[in-house]
Amino acid sequence: MTHVSLTVNGEQHEADVEPRTLLVYFLREDLGLTGTNVGCDTSSCGACTVHLDGESVKSCTVLAVQADGREVTTIEAMATDGELSPLQDAFHRHHGLQCGYCTPGMIMAASSFLKENPAPTEEEVREALEGNLCRCTGYQNIVESILDAAGQPSGARA
Repeated sequence: MTHVSLTVNGEQHEADVEPRTLLVYFLREDLGLTGTNVGCDTSSCGACTVHLDGESVKSCTVLAVQADGREVTTIEAMATDGELSPLQDAFHRHHGLQCGYCTPGMIMAASSFLKENPAPTEEEVREALEGNLCRCTGYQNIVESILDAAGQPSGARA
């Protein structure tokens, strides 16, 4: 067992973990943060996307011990006082989800992307989402949601 200490959604957590424990399982099983989904365990789908020190990462590719001393943000921290974040609200208004399984990862990836590029084009949004798969929506409403959250008109082009 290895002792880890990390900040998750603004709260300090300490635990003893198996060195091979993936961050996604630590979040879900040890901390009960089940908004981060396990999709493929191969980093192909992005359903497990979280922020690690503000950067978007697939938590199925990060060991919990690698997060020691670092800050993790999950989908549970996106809403404030029961109010959806602007990005979550845009997903709701534009029906950027169907089954909802990929939605937490999409929102976390989009949030990180919008910090880097606050006024993206549709093409840039589509490129940024390449690492996050959705089997239900066809992506159009997801792209529209992200463009709306960025204050960009739907169909914005470079």
